[in-house]
Amino acid sequence: MPLYNRLKEYRAKLGVNQQEMGALVQTSRQTISQIERGDYSPSVTLALKIAKVCGASVEDIFQYEEDEE
Repeated sequence: MPLYNRLKEYRAKLGVNQQEMGALVQTSRQTISQIERGDYSPSVTLALKIAKVCGASVEDIFQYEEDEE
């Protein structure tokens, strides 16, 4: 279930590092890093917080693509 994201791009637009982004959305730097690498899919609540801080919609930042069988 691949969930692609543009979090790093949006974080760069805000001019914040992973530690600062984590503080803004009340999570750790490690979680932000894992999301950016695609190793962790955020909860709906966290995805909504990230989108709000970035001034974007969840769909702008996160894209789900079905696996082709």
